[in-house]
Amino acid sequence: MSLSESALSAALRSVIDPQTGSDFVSSKQLRNLRITGGDVSFDVELGYPARSQVDRLREALVAAARTVPGVASVSVNIGWKIVAHAVQRGVPLLPRVKNVIAVASGKGGVGKSTTTANLALALAAEGAKVGILDADIYGPSQPMMMGIAGRPESEDGKTMNPLVGHGVEVMSIGFLVGEDQAMIWRGPMATQALDQLLRQTNWGELDYLLVDMPPGTGDIALTLSQRVPLTGAVIVTTPQDIALIDAKKGISMFQKVGVPILGIVENMAVYCCPNCGHVAHIFGADGAKKMAAQFGVGVLGALPLNLSIREQADSGRPTVVADPAGEIAALYKAVARTVAAKVAHQAKDFSSKFPTITVSKDT
Repeated sequence: MSLSESALSAALRSVIDPQTGSDFVSSKQLRNLRITGGDVSFDVELGYPARSQVDRLREALVAAARTVPGVASVSVNIGWKIVAHAVQRGVPLLPRVKNVIAVASGKGGVGKSTTTANLALALAAEGAKVGILDADIYGPSQPMMMGIAGRPESEDGKTMNPLVGHGVEVMSIGFLVGEDQAMIWRGPMATQALDQLLRQTNWGELDYLLVDMPPGTGDIALTLSQRVPLTGAVIVTTPQDIALIDAKKGISMFQKVGVPILGIVENMAVYCCPNCGHVAHIFGADGAKKMAAQFGVGVLGALPLNLSIREQADSGRPTVVADPAGEIAALYKAVARTVAAKVAHQAKDFSSKFPTITVSKDT
């Protein structure tokens, strides 16, 4: 009995992408289906990096294909292609950077910088090329968290090369000033400095650049959200009411300037006592879930209040690299894949498809 492409496609539709909720056939991610006798082969191209999920997805697809009578062998190649997506209208793009994601919070002290570092490392671990812009002029923390010291090099005296930690490109004002030097700058000066850090850094070919935003919704954060070409924003909060009040302001700020909210990360969601195992919601429960419902956005994930997260970040080896096979690293990777999948569903950037038009005056 000869195999039919329709029978195989029907069987493969039973496998659902856990990040998108769609099957690979209907979403046109399954390609190059080839049938030779009883041998079946095909490719799956994801829109987001998912190195840790490849084996699991392949097993599910092979099992589904084998339910079709007559299938003798199945070969599946799984990869991903990350493309550039649309940003705010009129904001100039960054060369060689496909997608810029703001990681923001309404207030300080909710673990935004730690979350940024671990999400960047998680995206890199999943197979993406990633960078971090530390946009907190007054309290830069990424140099310490990413375990990087030194000054950026400049080959032309005009631009700087980013420093690299754990495979992630990083630029921060912390590389340019002393650790104990206070940045006594007013808003316009700080904003100009950040614009230079963003646009005068020789970023590599990046799939994602994460911007560790300054806390709050003041002048600097607002100006950045208008000037930086953002594909989307991730909001970090704790379940505490006082943090949620300020996080709501952050969501409103991005919505007003036309930046899509990719979702909310609930940090310090629960504490589990290492001695007795007792679970306590120290800062409250389900705060992010309620806020997400109010604004019509999703919850990307919840991270526990855990001593190791703080210790590992302070040591320059955040959780994703310090304990890559651990439970908390798995949570960060799950959030990172969800963020990347959300980005993949945003409108694509077609600016490169159009020719550059120049107008010259005949003399």
